[in-house]
Amino acid sequence: MDLDTITSLRPAHSREDLRLAPGEAVLAGGTWLFSEHQDHLTGLVDLTTLGWTPWTGTASGVEIAATCTIAQLLDLTDGRGARPDLFRRCAEAFLMSSKIWRTATVGGNVCLALPAGAMISLLTGLDAEALIWAPDGGERTEAVADLVTGVQATTLAPGEVVRSFAVTREALTARAAFRRASLTSLGRSAAVVIARRDGEGLVVSVTASTARPHVLRFPGLPTDAELSAALDPITWFDDPHGAPDWREAVTRHLAAEVCREVAG
Repeated sequence: MDLDTITSLRPAHSREDLRLAPGEAVLAGGTWLFSEHQDHLTGLVDLTTLGWTPWTGTASGVEIAATCTIAQLLDLTDGRGARPDLFRRCAEAFLMSSKIWRTATVGGNVCLALPAGAMISLLTGLDAEALIWAPDGGERTEAVADLVTGVQATTLAPGEVVRSFAVTREALTARAAFRRASLTSLGRSAAVVIARRDGEGLVVSVTASTARPHVLRFPGLPTDAELSAALDPITWFDDPHGAPDWREAVTRHLAAEVCREVAG
């Protein structure tokens, strides 16, 4: 879609270029940005010209650049010990063509903060932490599960930009299970549940059926009663892709399945 209110496009080459003027917004893949009118914007700042390496191995695990595309993210499972089934199933939850995979970015999907955000599901399930650059030159880190606070709502302050996501080696290589539900075979995700071993414990993430991510932690395999009690406080999302009571029932069923699978 043409954005007819945009009068400027600035390529960013340094952090200084990320100081946004009134009416400007950052541009990464743009797969959502160019899908709707953006009448409140007059300028875009292109992050892709910063040349960030899609992902980099670190002493503790891996750092995934915010501009890493979905296609590039799948390369992470080649030789890094990552769970290729989990990465691919989250990527496939986009239900989009490979052209979108080559354009849409991990950071863009997270910062858009839609309940069905597939990268929110993946990174929440892996306990990823976001590195956030502040406009004054400072930076902070925040768990992705806390960064997304609601539908198209995050903790990002004006001018803040997500630089990357850190995932530990333990989370990257841990045994994990994935389940997804939708009203139709090619419909938007209405519930996504991921379980992951965490030492002797178990981590369960719930997304898509809720307005924001939820992470449940258990010291071992939870009993049915423990799992049910942990899910009780959650408020379930309501939109045309699923009623709250249906989303709750499906999520509870999927959560029990992934826990049993990961316990193995």
